Amino acid sequence: MISFGIKDVLDIFAVALLLYYTYRVMKESSSANIFYGILVFIVVWVFVSQLFEMRLLGSILDKLVSMGAIALVILFQEELRHFLSTIGSRKGTGVLVRLFRRNTSSETKREDIMPIVMACMSMSKQKVGALIVIEKNVGLTDIINSGDIINANINQRLIENIFFKNSPLHDGAMIISHMRIKAAGCILPISHNTDIPKSLGLRHRAALGISQKSDCLAIIVSEETGAISTAENGQFQLRLSAEELERKLSQ
Repeated sequence: MISFGIKDVLDIFAVALLLYYTYRVMKESSSANIFYGILVFIVVWVFVSQLFEMRLLGSILDKLVSMGAIALVILFQEELRHFLSTIGSRKGTGVLVRLFRRNTSSETKREDIMPIVMACMSMSKQKVGALIVIEKNVGLTDIINSGDIINANINQRLIENIFFKNSPLHDGAMIISHMRIKAAGCILPISHNTDIPKSLGLRHRAALGISQKSDCLAIIVSEETGAISTAENGQFQLRLSAEELERKLSQ
């Protein structure tokens, strides 16, 4: 007699949740068709090996499945990094993060925030494009090393000068870490999410891309419209006012 208990329900629910989240991650990276292909292959493998008991074909598919795990890790290393990074950046893991990080003061002062807000508002009025990434728990060392190291205090005029249209660093991203401008002209990964509106340009795609790979906050000033937007956890907040941006940074 087959017994079916609460543990089996939890098992089925966990597998369904894992498949759903895997589908969401792969859809964001335009890999949904590959996900469907993997599901079809698994269904065929189950039918051939378990139901029809076709030994020869079943043994071939068994070998492919055993090697397929390694192949999937190689093919989808970026998606796996995003998956693990998302888990690590959840609020519930904050206690673990604090255990492994040095005990530093995390209090955000208004005088540290306002130069960023004022610079963004000034660039918005002049329609100067800008992309500022603020590091949180997940380190951005590789991104910082892709640009020019500055390591300066946060200053409104410095931010505006870096993103001035004739500046050699205006095309890249500025990285702010531990309340200091670490680097500028940095190269960010581009998001391949097909749901991004066509009206948003390359800066917005780069901001969304880095927000999908870390827990950072990315601020975008549009060169075409002057609108200020943010990207965080793979989501946009468009057309923010000065008060909304200040509130976002103070968090």
